[in-house]
Amino acid sequence: MDYHLTIVGLLVGFLVGLTGVGGAALLTPILIFLGIQPTVAVGTDLVYNSITKIFGTWQHWRQKTVHFSIVAFLALGSIPSAIAAVHVMNWIHLHVDGADQLLKQILGFALILIPLAMLAKSLLDRKHPQLNRWQQMSIIQKRSVLITLGAILGFLVGLTSIGSGSLFAIALMHFFTLSGKEVVGTDIAHAFFLTSAAGLAHMSFGTVDFIIVIQLLLGSVPGVLAGSMLSCKVPTILLRCVIFVVIIISGIKIIQI
Repeated sequence: MDYHLTIVGLLVGFLVGLTGVGGAALLTPILIFLGIQPTVAVGTDLVYNSITKIFGTWQHWRQKTVHFSIVAFLALGSIPSAIAAVHVMNWIHLHVDGADQLLKQILGFALILIPLAMLAKSLLDRKHPQLNRWQQMSIIQKRSVLITLGAILGFLVGLTSIGSGSLFAIALMHFFTLSGKEVVGTDIAHAFFLTSAAGLAHMSFGTVDFIIVIQLLLGSVPGVLAGSMLSCKVPTILLRCVIFVVIIISGIKIIQI
């Protein structure tokens, strides 16, 4: 038993439960740094995140911080798109020379761009806190936009495992006037359905290491429950900034591998 992976699972699970972001963006680079093939790292990470988010979703559902109507519209676009991305990823791995290096480049740039986008969004919101036109519309009026957005972001998640929390958190903050805990709860609930679908697709291609999944889960289950319970009490902006910096550094390191 590799207890280092269990400790990694504990820390990543706690951060996901507390902030709703950072899970795949932290874990996938760690797995690649440990020498795991990128396709397997992505598939393993998606399955791990799916199981972890069961507990986070359950905790946030108990706290009534999940908007399931928003989750449904996002999932209508994100789930089929993520499954399509998994098929594209495996086709690339089988038919393109240097596929592993290409996937590392995609992962690296995604890791750099996503936290920068989130930081920019946070700064804009602090300078211009007024409602935008999307936030003044009903969920039904925004359904086509949510489905399309889900499809675009879901494809990136299926291809890299990154963004199921961070990218959709940006969308939730931009399109809705949700409290911080509602953003986290809704984000985790949608990510559960998205990562489950993409993880099952990876399982069909045999790109999931279940031994690693189990080792990570031993730490992440208590970690995500503890983080979810604290999410209603602890301000997370400073912690998110720390996570963003770590993610950016990870992206730079992956590109250099």
